[in-house]
Amino acid sequence: MPRTIWSGAISFGLVTVPIHVVSAREDHSIQFHQVHLEDMGRVRNRKICELEDREVSSAEIGKGYQWGKDTIIPVLDEELREMPLPTAKAIEIEAFVPLDSIDPIQIGDGYYLEPDGQVAAKPYTLLRQALERSSKVAVAKYAWSGRERLGLLRVRDNVIVLHAMRWADEIRDPSELRPDDVELTEDEIAEAEHLIERLTRDDLEGDDFTDRYTEAVEQLIDAKRENCEPPTATEPDAPGQIVDLMAALQESVAKAKASRGEDATVHEMPKKRAAAKKTAKKTAKKTPAKKAAAKKTTTKKTAKKAPARKRHSA
Repeated sequence: MPRTIWSGAISFGLVTVPIHVVSAREDHSIQFHQVHLEDMGRVRNRKICELEDREVSSAEIGKGYQWGKDTIIPVLDEELREMPLPTAKAIEIEAFVPLDSIDPIQIGDGYYLEPDGQVAAKPYTLLRQALERSSKVAVAKYAWSGRERLGLLRVRDNVIVLHAMRWADEIRDPSELRPDDVELTEDEIAEAEHLIERLTRDDLEGDDFTDRYTEAVEQLIDAKRENCEPPTATEPDAPGQIVDLMAALQESVAKAKASRGEDATVHEMPKKRAAAKKTAKKTAKKTPAKKAAAKKTTTKKTAKKAPARKRHSA
C-alpha cells in the first residue's frame, strides 16, 4: 500500500470530500551510492553547522529565510501549517475547463486521491461521476511544502487524480528559441503526415516502451558480480546532415512499414498528386466539348420540330 503523502479534503462548492494523497508513480531505476574508488568506502553527505563546526541531527534542523547579508529569520513548520489560507488544509476547486485548454507543459507529477473512510465515499463518487459526465477537468489550488500550488483533477480508472501544475508565470516564453522561417513544399508536409500515420498506434504497450537502460545496467552489474566481461554495445551511426528532406522522409516511411511487416516500398505521394492534377486538367478540357455538343443537339431537334407544330396548328 503506498504511503500517504498528505491528508486533507477536496472543497467542491459547499461539498467537502476528505481524502488521502498517495503517489501515483513508482521509480524502478537502479540507485547507486557514492563511494571512495580507492577502497570502496561509502561517501556520505554530512550536515555541518558552519558556526559550531559540527555535524547536527535532523531534529536540530529547521527553516530560515535570508534577510539581508547577516540576518536569518527562522520559520517553523507549525507556522507554515497554521497560515490563514483556505488551501492550507484543502484542495480548493476554482473552475472546470476542457482538458485540451491546458498546455501539457504546465502539468507535472500525478497523485491518487483516496477517500478518507466510508463517510467520504459518496461525495467522492459524486465528484468523480460529475467529472466523467462533464468531460472536463477541475482546476484547483492547494498549499504543500511551504507554497501555494495550482492543480488539475481528473479521473483515471474510477479514481480521482491530482496533477501538480505550474503557474502561468513559471513557464518560460519559447519565442526566442524558434528558428527563422523556412519554406516547405506541400509534398514534404504530406510525406511527414504519412510518416506520422505509419507510426500511429492505439497504446504504448509492448517491447518498444520498456526501460532498456535499466535492463542494461542490471546486466552490467550481474556481469561484474560474476567477474565476467560486461556486454558491449554496437556503436550507433553518427547522425548526418540531411541534404534531401523528401528522400529522408520516404526512407523513414519505408523503415516504419518494414518494422510492422508491411511492404516497404517507398511512398510515391508526389507522383500520385501530379497524376491527379493531369487527370483533372483533361476532365476540365472535355467538359466544354460535351456541353457544346449537347447544345447543338438540342438546338437542331428544337428547330426541326417547331415548324411541324405550327403547320399542325394551322
